[in-house]
Amino acid sequence: MRFPEAQMLDRERARTGPRGPLHGIPVILKDNYDTFDLPTSAGTLALAGNIPPDDARQVQKLREAGVVILGKSNMHELASGITTIGSLGGQTLNPYDLRRNPGGSSGGTGTAIAASFAAVGWGSDTCGSIRIPSSQNNLVGLRPTKGLSSIDGIVPLSHTQDVGGPLARSIEDLAIALDATIGADPADPATAILEGRELPSFVNTLDPSALSGARIGILESYFGEGGVEAPAANIVRQAIVKMVELGADTITIEIPNLQNLISGSGVIGHEFKWDLIDYLSTVPDSPVSSLEEMLELGLIHEALTPGMRRRNAPESRDTDAYATALAKREPLRNAVVSVIEENQLDALVYPTMREPPSIIGQPQRGSNCSLSANTGLPALSIPAGWTGGLPIGLELLGRDLDDARLVAMGYAYEQATKHRRTPLSTPPLLNGRSVKPITFTVRTAADAVSGSTLRARARVQFTYNPLTGTLGYNIRVSGVRANDVFAVVLSTNDDEGRPYIERRLSGPSVLPAQGTLTLSAERA
Repeated sequence: MRFPEAQMLDRERARTGPRGPLHGIPVILKDNYDTFDLPTSAGTLALAGNIPPDDARQVQKLREAGVVILGKSNMHELASGITTIGSLGGQTLNPYDLRRNPGGSSGGTGTAIAASFAAVGWGSDTCGSIRIPSSQNNLVGLRPTKGLSSIDGIVPLSHTQDVGGPLARSIEDLAIALDATIGADPADPATAILEGRELPSFVNTLDPSALSGARIGILESYFGEGGVEAPAANIVRQAIVKMVELGADTITIEIPNLQNLISGSGVIGHEFKWDLIDYLSTVPDSPVSSLEEMLELGLIHEALTPGMRRRNAPESRDTDAYATALAKREPLRNAVVSVIEENQLDALVYPTMREPPSIIGQPQRGSNCSLSANTGLPALSIPAGWTGGLPIGLELLGRDLDDARLVAMGYAYEQATKHRRTPLSTPPLLNGRSVKPITFTVRTAADAVSGSTLRARARVQFTYNPLTGTLGYNIRVSGVRANDVFAVVLSTNDDEGRPYIERRLSGPSVLPAQGTLTLSAERA
């Protein structure tokens, strides 16, 4: 715990006033942000205990703003996926349904902020890693224009696509966090786009009427094809109706040849191996020097090892395939910008994720991450609604360096809808105390036992834990013969509509049947 730092900041505030709106505010950092006083492991055992020589540039700016860094959050190992599992921190759970993943790779940050462990948290986004956890944890998150903020000191996945930024529970919190961390940095060449430009003020741009007169293009091809993708699509369409009520003008648009343009334009697989080597070479006494060494030592999570071996496959930095992928990015960007300009659009809209969070251990599908990641254009994920008790996010993609306009439109929508809910697993305190489990008993009416004068009865003691969404049960049956076979049926249905059945083959009042059911987020 960093209480001495917090106490120092409190004394400073009392003596000279606050440095700004982040003075004394507790924050969480994704574990790929360099910190000189905390390990930076990028979610891998291979870098456990790794202490960088200095802070990432955004961390430097946060310290200058007076934040209290509570600690680092778990992440998908080396930021290489979207379900947040790794060899160091294991599997992070979604606070809205503990059976499901929280998105990734910034899923630890997403979970921590959704659960109110800190006021705001920082993640990175190479292809969705800020926006996906925002969508799946009922948060707001901006993938900024490439170069609006520095990535110096963030463990890289792809220097071409990497960006860093905050995830927050409200647009206002997001705006405050962005104002504190954007800006040019000589150590990050991408920030040269800011030369000669005045930095935007996200807070000063917030406007509850920002959607009035806004022109928004509905990117129909990103809404999915029905089936499991239908709920998210329907929720985002309802959100669009609300935007129209708030004064927006919408038009359905198509980006010509989009699939061919975007296919093969990602460069993570071409850059990761080499970018990681470059980063590790700057860390004094780094325990490993490459992804290959991590694999040889068996330090990558076994579920991720096959994918990491593929990422380690390139034998050269400068391959023809890499050159081809880089060459595809400008035509893609030009096509998107042309549609925006020709239709005089302020933003494109589509679901952040076409599918809800998957059950842990199952693949997470439905990401729309590539359009922003592969063009460098900014994209904001904001809560759009709920399906089955799970949050769904919508994404607004905007013009180059028009990030503040996106955030302002998101603010207008947020203020009119208030989709934010506290997870059941971390409810508000009651009189300063955590919510306690609830225990209750159900008794069945007497039922005749065939061929006997006995009357069977069941007594079931249930214990519901609102923090975990689980229902424990303890069943005792009386009024049956020792050799009777019987079943007690619990009427709650699982996600496939099947009743949970508990059977006992023993006699009355012997070894009561007991267990725990995990309820879906909607039923909990």
